[in-house]
Amino acid sequence: MYGMNRCLALLLAAAMLLTAEIPRHVATIPAERQDEDARARHAAILADPARAGARIVFLGDSITEMWSADDAGRPVWDAVWKPLQAVNLGVAGDRTEHVLWRIANGELDGMQPRVVALLIGTNNAGQAHEDPSYRCSAQQQADGTRAIIAAVQRRWPEAVILLHAILPRGDDVDPIRPQNEAANALLKPLADGRRIRWIEFGSRFFSPGTTDVNLGWCPDQLHLNTKAYRVWADVLLPEVRRALADR
Repeated sequence: MYGMNRCLALLLAAAMLLTAEIPRHVATIPAERQDEDARARHAAILADPARAGARIVFLGDSITEMWSADDAGRPVWDAVWKPLQAVNLGVAGDRTEHVLWRIANGELDGMQPRVVALLIGTNNAGQAHEDPSYRCSAQQQADGTRAIIAAVQRRWPEAVILLHAILPRGDDVDPIRPQNEAANALLKPLADGRRIRWIEFGSRFFSPGTTDVNLGWCPDQLHLNTKAYRVWADVLLPEVRRALADR
């Protein structure tokens, strides 16, 4: 009885978080990217004939895009996800507001996937090479991800969303590390174990005995190599199969 009550309490808490009003700010207001690479990627996504038959959709930034568009990820993508009719909508450099713009401008149209894998938010915390005036708080990162989930659920209410924790980056003194961890703490309660399921595996990329991201998994302490993409696939594939079987 205790376990059942606790499960119901978690489901109610997740439902309250999802239905709470989403604040309007930089991470939740759709914004179009102005650079040519992003525009070209958007056009390529809209023109991709594989979208029509997609059973699985991947949404995210460069870490997601590189799974099918880069030599590091492509062998794993072709072996694991392509046979399952997966479509990759990841775009390098994207923040939550850019994903929202893409959703509002046709990238989800004409599809009825059963599973959506979502990994987004690290770019909202800022990058060393960018204008330092842009940097979201952990709460804004979480709000932006929640806005994406709401947009996906409006289109595909029956789809299972596999919500990924933002992956660790840099070493344990990287100032962005604790912010992403705080954002993850805000995101995790959104998962109800049914329509939204939490995926977290970033600690597998730490150097032994440390919390520094190992260059043997992530050569720049952010993006993944082929070994790391295999780890991600090993973690995600059983969850995808379970979600497909639940329908």
